[in-house]
Amino acid sequence: MSRPNRIVTDPSQKTFLFLQGPHGPYFHRLGRMLTRAGAQVWRVGFNAGDRAFWFTLKSYIPYRDPVEDWPDRFRAIVTEKGVTDIVLYGDTRPVHAQAVAAARALGLTIHVFEEGYMRPYWVTYERNGSNGHSRLMQLGIEDMRTALAQSVLDVPEAPAQWGDMRHHVFYGALYHWFVLFRNGDYRNFRPHRELPLLTETLLYTRRLLLMPAFALGRILATLRIKHGGYPYHLALLQLEHDSSFQQHSPFSKMSEFLEVVIEGFAKGAPRHHHLVFKAHPLENGQSPLKRIIRELGRAHGVAGRVHYVRGGKLAQLLDHARTAVTVNSTAAQQVLHRGIPLKVFGEAVYAKPGLVSDLPVETFFAQPGRPDLAAYKDFRRFLLETSQVPGGFYSARGRRQLLRQVVDMMLDSDDPYDALKSGMAPPRQQLRVVN
Repeated sequence: MSRPNRIVTDPSQKTFLFLQGPHGPYFHRLGRMLTRAGAQVWRVGFNAGDRAFWFTLKSYIPYRDPVEDWPDRFRAIVTEKGVTDIVLYGDTRPVHAQAVAAARALGLTIHVFEEGYMRPYWVTYERNGSNGHSRLMQLGIEDMRTALAQSVLDVPEAPAQWGDMRHHVFYGALYHWFVLFRNGDYRNFRPHRELPLLTETLLYTRRLLLMPAFALGRILATLRIKHGGYPYHLALLQLEHDSSFQQHSPFSKMSEFLEVVIEGFAKGAPRHHHLVFKAHPLENGQSPLKRIIRELGRAHGVAGRVHYVRGGKLAQLLDHARTAVTVNSTAAQQVLHRGIPLKVFGEAVYAKPGLVSDLPVETFFAQPGRPDLAAYKDFRRFLLETSQVPGGFYSARGRRQLLRQVVDMMLDSDDPYDALKSGMAPPRQQLRVVN
């Protein structure tokens, strides 16, 4: 039976309004390709970092007023420019959350980018919301299996390491430098994170300069664990300021999560087992995680059995892990891919019955149950057919690969999930490594 043709909206009928994006030139490159397709494109900038990475002055709209005036100004821009679509990176920072609420009331299409649920080498593209606001939160495995009846994708293997971390750190440091030293025209700007701009800029710069030393320490710590000869459990840490951690979890500080995990480990795990905390690859030292873990280990009587590893390749630690715990890190998908028991504490798109454990944490460490690997394979395949797009925001090769596909997805009348369900999803690219 033949399938209906895909419906791609006439780009000349579209006006895209870009808000804040990933650090670096990705949003400008995306806007330029949408313009070539025939659409109108505008960008609102809230600080000098936004301005530095948008290279077309005639389509740039600076926002310099108090943040309290932003919702009214957003609606005025929509009316003045005839905006039909908004484009943003993450939907929880205040200026984005307010714009999303107004855009829904106005009937606009909302395009949301995020770091990939299947990272590295994929990014997330969804409509209306991501993470805890994603449509995936309402879709069960059986819904996904029904939609996959339209698919014949050959699913690629998950790569083992972060895709373009050096570029990510570089653009983060450069962005914060502009905000710190060139922000005189944006005196009303207030960052969405609690950390002072000077501190965050210095942390990014320190991270960039010390990457070789950090890598050596990470290698040594990983080797000690791999050759330690003891069974161990793995805790996947996240950035404390990350929106998934702040908006979609029961914790406000990483130390709260560390306390719960170490206490549960001390009560439930066999006494010869160890616990390894792996930091996020972009952890900048804002919180003294290593010291906190050491102090909590002593307080709960497991000193010498808890370890800290600064970033690095997750696969090397997963190869021998008994279980894994996390708040809601996307890295947990690598855990599920290997069939390792997993417990999560926050909201996550993969937190489906049969995939993650619902046991109390101390019971989980004592007697974990394995995930349904067949269900996870279907879940993973569904994501790679819909919202996970090969490429990256930060490296030039990653951007090129991403733009080859995502512009057509944005111009499609259906969001990625509806497109697959209707049998009208476009062909997906094969994965290419984009270091």
